[in-house]
Amino acid sequence: MSSEFNRDAIRVFRFVRCAFDAQTGVAQLVYAFDDGPELVETVTVPGAPFALAGDRAVAAERALRLLHLIAGVSYYKAAVPPEIRIDGYAIDAATAALLDSVYLHGLGEFAYRNGLDLHGRIAFPATAADAATGVAAPALGLREHALVAIGGGKDSLVSIEALREAGVAQTVTWIGGSQLIKACAERTGLPTLNLGRQLAPELFEYNRQGAWNGHIPVTAVNSAILVFAAVLLGVDQVVFSNERSASYGSLILAPDGSVTGEVNHQWSKGWAFERAFGEHVQAHVAADLQYYSLLRPLSELAVARQFAKSDRYDAHFSSCNRNFHILGERPASRWCGVCPKCHFVFLALAPFMPKPRLVAIFGRNLLDDAGQIPGYDALLEFRDHKPFECVGEGRESRAAMAALAERPEWREDEIVERFAREIRPQLGDGELAIAPLLVLDDAHRVPAALWERLHAHFAA
Repeated sequence: MSSEFNRDAIRVFRFVRCAFDAQTGVAQLVYAFDDGPELVETVTVPGAPFALAGDRAVAAERALRLLHLIAGVSYYKAAVPPEIRIDGYAIDAATAALLDSVYLHGLGEFAYRNGLDLHGRIAFPATAADAATGVAAPALGLREHALVAIGGGKDSLVSIEALREAGVAQTVTWIGGSQLIKACAERTGLPTLNLGRQLAPELFEYNRQGAWNGHIPVTAVNSAILVFAAVLLGVDQVVFSNERSASYGSLILAPDGSVTGEVNHQWSKGWAFERAFGEHVQAHVAADLQYYSLLRPLSELAVARQFAKSDRYDAHFSSCNRNFHILGERPASRWCGVCPKCHFVFLALAPFMPKPRLVAIFGRNLLDDAGQIPGYDALLEFRDHKPFECVGEGRESRAAMAALAERPEWREDEIVERFAREIRPQLGDGELAIAPLLVLDDAHRVPAALWERLHAHFAA
């Protein structure tokens, strides 16, 4: 690269332009810092050429701009400059407010880890008159069909099987080249859609030159990609599988044990994002395009209970982030066994699954290994905060562990035995029951007719 990247000298982050070629299915998202080189990201939707006209063409353009604006978070974070500029088109106040929120909260963990304060720094410029762009989006006459995001873990598989039972036509959809996700998607036996996303290569060079780096709200980006694809393909639902536990962050503790704040690693998987983004899509993109998480009414433990009902995916799924790039023959190769995700999924499934089946999935018993004690202490929020990972609430981990401590097949295991001895006496009985955590919540965006069909399925 010709120019050096100096994050502290950069003043402006620019949304240069976005464009879509309906003949090839390739969208270009273009960004820049100051007057520096253009950073070009591409998103590819299979199925071209696409015939876009009238309201559908307008909706595709609006969905493309929304994707351009949200995906920019990957680049903005490299320098977090004080000014944001949008070249080529204007946004209204409602869109600016949504983006301010996505960038501020979605970069919460990034800011915390890098010692940055983004409050008051992120301000998207609202220059369009609300009346001009605030006209409610029309209904496009989309066909009843769901694009269901799959990540290779238990949650999306629970959604896919629930939709199958409810008779909803669906296409299992993922972004990028993960072989593990592909194998999981194919295992469903349903139609699949693999969307391409290629980040601007300069970003990796900037990282080498000292750019700010860290966690971004990837679910927000993926949501915008799937909404864009749904408009192109003419389908009326984009379905994610984020449970209600995703709305709770990690409490940050001072040395004296007092809470100094909350940082949610998975903010864009939470209810606040889902509600704001879903409402925005219906108001600004297409009135008949539903964006929702099918599992929002469920806790992580309730999802684990659903997953345990079938062994169809035992040899195919993995929620382990650390080992995600490895796809081997033995179950052990899909689970590293030492990360917070492995710890939590093992614990969440244990109350609902025969022990030999669970140990076979992971290749070993994580609860009978004293070396895993610090990891489980964090999940239990015992002398530590909840890990910055997509794991359940501390009360879910405590309830699951308490249930295992009562069961002869589990209570001798190192970590369960220590919980019963050291931690259990410090906790009140009231907060250790699993049953209250399995009750379905009322806050969700699942279409009413579908929820009517699925409520009993999830409650059982």
